[in-house]
Amino acid sequence: MEGILAILLIFGGGTAVAISFSPIGRAIAERLRRRPGEAAPHSEEMDEVRDQLAALQQQVSELAERQDFAERLLAQARERGALGPGTER
Repeated sequence: MEGILAILLIFGGGTAVAISFSPIGRAIAERLRRRPGEAAPHSEEMDEVRDQLAALQQQVSELAERQDFAERLLAQARERGALGPGTER
């Protein structure tokens, strides 16, 4: 029983040390150091990223509307036969 406990302590301790020196361990430590309610150090950057994301979402929405409009125009033209046969290149 003591042998198993020793092995668990060795590997468990080694794993804990490895995690604590990794970027994940540093991120956990930084989060624990911050007080509750304190803003993240990069809140200005996050606000800028959120603004850019909102602008991109708006652009994608507008592009989707334009695509729908173009598809409707093409469908109407095909129904009327306004488009002639295509030429081979």
